[in-house]
Amino acid sequence: MKKKTGFTLAEILITLAIIGIVAAITLPSLLVNVNQKAWDAQKKALHARLAQAIGQMNTLGGYGTYTEDGDGNATTDTAAESFILDALSKVYKINNVCGPDKLSSCGIPSKITTLDATSEITFPSKMSELNEKLLNKKHYSGEDGNMADTKTAAFETVNGESIAVFYNPLCSSDTTANHYTQNKMCVNFVYDLNGAEGPNEVGKDVGFITAFYNKNPVIVAPIPYNSDYTSKVKQYTETENEIDAPTACKTMGEDLRLPDRDELGSLFVNAPLINLGENTNAYWSSSVISLGTSGSAWDQNFNGGSRGHVNRFDTLFVRCLKR
Repeated sequence: MKKKTGFTLAEILITLAIIGIVAAITLPSLLVNVNQKAWDAQKKALHARLAQAIGQMNTLGGYGTYTEDGDGNATTDTAAESFILDALSKVYKINNVCGPDKLSSCGIPSKITTLDATSEITFPSKMSELNEKLLNKKHYSGEDGNMADTKTAAFETVNGESIAVFYNPLCSSDTTANHYTQNKMCVNFVYDLNGAEGPNEVGKDVGFITAFYNKNPVIVAPIPYNSDYTSKVKQYTETENEIDAPTACKTMGEDLRLPDRDELGSLFVNAPLINLGENTNAYWSSSVISLGTSGSAWDQNFNGGSRGHVNRFDTLFVRCLKR
């Protein structure tokens, strides 16, 4: 008679335990990757829909009423809510609109985690809480009344996204002589793809979309990398042993690229969300003004908010975007 062989109960239990341990280690990272890809796809679709809607508007400025007293405090503020009701809802399907005191009714979370995952901040309820440097324009340029400290309103989309609106009714076009980001910003959307469910973290389910310029608007939806390049670099170099700004992004990841000037402006507007709130550095954009040894490119200052032309052989910081 042949002797029958097989696994003992103890061996089976040990094997199942090993499989369980491996699954416990690998499944969370797999789920994160799956969720991230789904979030990134949803972000691109949301950007496309909002860009198409805003492109149908004749103007982005002037909606609602915003007035201040002599101390600069708002006495009347219907700007953001009026922009949603009187402008955006005419060209974009909206399920629900929530005023400044009822953001949570539209699924806006009370707190969100910054891009670097080091800080949890209270969701901003007005423009200056989004980024207090947005109001610097009044002081730096000597021009008053080009950035309003409006309250935040919100709406829900038919796809389940919760979107907060930071609206500047005094925004200008791209034809003014000064080069400040603040007065070019008309609307900034901070969205949560699944409402208050979580993780409520910038770079995952939370992101931002910014519309610049009153006439012929440009709508950008940058997805920033979570750290700067390690050192300042030139925007362009003619030597092989030096790393320029575009190459710096590639060294950090093949899926990373240098932002253009408006994408970089959006990063400035939303600097506290990516934990650049105290940053005073100037950053390179990919927007080139002229070529050659005396050529220049656009940069964005994260202190005063100015943007201008810098010689491409100067050295500035780099913050890359995901493609």
